[in-house]
Amino acid sequence: MIAAGSSPKVLVLGIGNILWADEGFGVRVVEEFHRRYAVPDNLTLLDGGTQGLYLVNFVQEADYLIVFDAIDYGIEPGTLKLVRDEDVPKFTGVKKMSLHQTGFQEVLSAADLLGQYPERLALIGCQALDLENWGGPLTEVVRNQIIPAIEAACTVLAEWGVPVAARATPIAESEGLLGNDIDIARYERREMPSTVTG
Repeated sequence: MIAAGSSPKVLVLGIGNILWADEGFGVRVVEEFHRRYAVPDNLTLLDGGTQGLYLVNFVQEADYLIVFDAIDYGIEPGTLKLVRDEDVPKFTGVKKMSLHQTGFQEVLSAADLLGQYPERLALIGCQALDLENWGGPLTEVVRNQIIPAIEAACTVLAEWGVPVAARATPIAESEGLLGNDIDIARYERREMPSTVTG
């Protein structure tokens, strides 16, 4: 419950494994979100990787939660899908997500059981093309959805009354969300488009 007069705590979370091609979509989206947008103090951007239940505390602290992830709904590769609130699967169900599906669904379930579940929740997923290429980059059709996924998140945040502002110039790689040469530019040895949208 958000206290009267206070701002909601917002978590924008990217999950996935960058070592398995399109499985890294969620991490790459939150990484690029950080490069392109300045966010208010009540919003946290987090690379959740494949941390599974270690993310429970972060989810419990969030009033509003946006999750970026690779999905497998059996639809056209590269298709974005936005799922909200009670439609976001808490347990294993018909909407099969990526390789770490069970882990994050367990995170949501644990937060719910502990009575600290986000008031608002959105999953922005991209249908994967390749989840088996060990060490491979995102496929082109999935990579092309990074910016649209960020724009979708900005729309959701605006609906929730949480403003974000596009940076005049994306931040330098040295100030990025990911380090140790696993940021997308160094890991894939190519750069994202320089145009800021939104």
